[in-house]
Amino acid sequence: MRSRGEEWALRAMLLVPAVIHLLPLSGVLGADALTRLYGLDFSSPDLEILMRHRAVLFGMLGVLLSAAVWRPALRPLALLAGFISVLSFLVLALSVGGHGPAVGRVVLADLVALPCLVAAALLQWCRPGPASDIG
Repeated sequence: MRSRGEEWALRAMLLVPAVIHLLPLSGVLGADALTRLYGLDFSSPDLEILMRHRAVLFGMLGVLLSAAVWRPALRPLALLAGFISVLSFLVLALSVGGHGPAVGRVVLADLVALPCLVAAALLQWCRPGPASDIG
């Protein structure tokens, strides 16, 4: 069984990537919101649609990670989804290279999220058993 301190540390480590994944949700509001987020031109309707959909998907992941803070049963799924999101973006950004400052900020955010996800996974699985009873 996790101690109270370990449980709260796990929750905090889940909360950081949750917030990081919720931040782009405002992009669903349209091209202007996307431009404020990324500093890029979203005047192409095709690009706007793709990026607004991306905002919805990130919102869903952020909600899942947020829910996992309080619902231990969701943690394995949330951690898996978080790792897939963060690692796939980092691999793509590094393999393509030559990205601008807007993508660089996303890389930085994912580099903050990654150690939090690793710490949460270690706390989740290194001391198996139900979480302590802290509501």
